[in-house]
Amino acid sequence: MNNKEIRWKQRYENFTKAYNQFDSAISMFENLSVLEKEGLIQRFEYTFELAWKTLKDYLESQSVMVSFPREVIKSAFHYGIIIDGEVWMDMLEKRNLLAHTYNEERFNLAMKKIKDEYYTAIKQVFCDLGDKI
Repeated sequence: MNNKEIRWKQRYENFTKAYNQFDSAISMFENLSVLEKEGLIQRFEYTFELAWKTLKDYLESQSVMVSFPREVIKSAFHYGIIIDGEVWMDMLEKRNLLAHTYNEERFNLAMKKIKDEYYTAIKQVFCDLGDKI
């Protein structure tokens, strides 16, 4: 096993921990308080960060050199690792806005996107990469 392969597998271990916490929060979504939903946004943010960084490391282990999140997402979509590229690009664009959601309407929209779209997209990548371990 070469260093790049070891690196992506180590990163996947960290992604697994973050994903499991995110998954746990999603499973309790209907019963979360506003404060807990704010915590869910934070779990989404760090899970997304680990997801794209794990994808980057995986792609590099396959000799695909990418540096920036947008490049990683496009390449992962090109190679069939990401199924819904549009949702991933939306996550990339919205991730920083979510941390600064003080408007109740935007907060509720963010919660809906995380529950209905972002979680599914992250889960798909988590499962597909897990099959490659």
